[in-house]
Amino acid sequence: MKKFLLIAGIIFSFSILQFPQNINGRFSSSVYMFKQFDAVNSSDNFVRAYEMLNLNVNYSQFSLRTSMNLESDLSKKIDNSPLVRFYNFYLEGRDLFKVANVKLGRQPVFNNIGGGIFDGATIDLRVPDYKLTAYYGGNVPAYQKFETSKNWKDNYLAGGKLSGQPFENFQVDLSYAQKNVKPEDYYATRFDQNLNPITVLIQNNSTHFQFASAQVSYTMPKYFNANVRYDYDLNFEKTSKFEFEGRYSQITDIGIDVYYNYREPRINYNSIFSVFDYGNSQEIEAGVDYKINSLFTAIGKFGFVQFKTEDSKRITLGINSNYGNVTYRKTLGSAGELDALSLYAAYALFEGLLTPSAGISYTSYKLSEFSTKDNLTSLLFGVNVRPYNTLSFDAQGQYMNNKIYKNDFRFFLKLNYWFNTNLNLL
Repeated sequence: MKKFLLIAGIIFSFSILQFPQNINGRFSSSVYMFKQFDAVNSSDNFVRAYEMLNLNVNYSQFSLRTSMNLESDLSKKIDNSPLVRFYNFYLEGRDLFKVANVKLGRQPVFNNIGGGIFDGATIDLRVPDYKLTAYYGGNVPAYQKFETSKNWKDNYLAGGKLSGQPFENFQVDLSYAQKNVKPEDYYATRFDQNLNPITVLIQNNSTHFQFASAQVSYTMPKYFNANVRYDYDLNFEKTSKFEFEGRYSQITDIGIDVYYNYREPRINYNSIFSVFDYGNSQEIEAGVDYKINSLFTAIGKFGFVQFKTEDSKRITLGINSNYGNVTYRKTLGSAGELDALSLYAAYALFEGLLTPSAGISYTSYKLSEFSTKDNLTSLLFGVNVRPYNTLSFDAQGQYMNNKIYKNDFRFFLKLNYWFNTNLNLL
């Protein structure tokens, strides 16, 4: 199966590269400068460079889509550097036989259970009001290397999703996903029966999860919308998650939000963590937002989380605007105590040519009821320069100060270039 997918992807990709109609994408280059402390009063300065390319080569109904990143050190070397990561490299065929979309290669996957990337195949079948998706492939190797996993039997991802609109204003999604992960073998030092150190090969069993999920959404424009989701763990045969969120907006300039979830810890089958007695959690949050005028909106939320034997509360107040926001947040209970005030602002000048931004936050927190109180101050300032629609430059400074990071300052530079070229073929 792996060889078939690889050969098919190479053949189709080569044919597209020979006769493209359109080439588009984005190239970005960035530099990140930071200081890392190894011990008290002992640190090293690092400068890292990141080069990212998103490239799409299109011909008729077919596209070759790629996304890759190069990480390298410009100062002190870090392990595994330089490192090339391939996030996407797949061939896509759209509207085949007017009902199907097909993807072959390294590609993203999104579902109710989780998301990520894998090496394999996806097929979408569409008919009016309904869509069926199925996918299968191997897990991506560490560091997103441009190679496939060695053993798909123990390292694979498979699933599917059926989406439809059986009634007006209703959306229904039914999905299934399973994943097998085999950790890499490694050598470690252990003691024998005489307490002498020996080298042992550690071989862990593969871990596995398998979920079924259902989601129902209802929307009444300008009045009300609600979403209900239910996840079931097929391996442990119990509810994994139940979630409800709704918004009522019939009252002029006022919106009311309600959120609730019941969640069990997500533990893989065969994992050592499955032997622990974890408790579930329940969370409820209610909020109101009021549109003061065309520029400002006031918000207020209250949340409550119930753990197995403890609980936690949080309060959020703020004002949002077209130019930024001011937010105050307070947390009480077993999750820790926190008071945080933050301010962020950004404004575009000269029709978007220059966009300066700045942010500041101050936090006072305790990790538990009996802990000492600590303070954290952070600053953010930056600017975006866009001389053309296809070219932009970003610069950002980051500052943080608390008892662990004393006067920590970091600097970030980035260049973005977008391109889109149509080719005239004879």
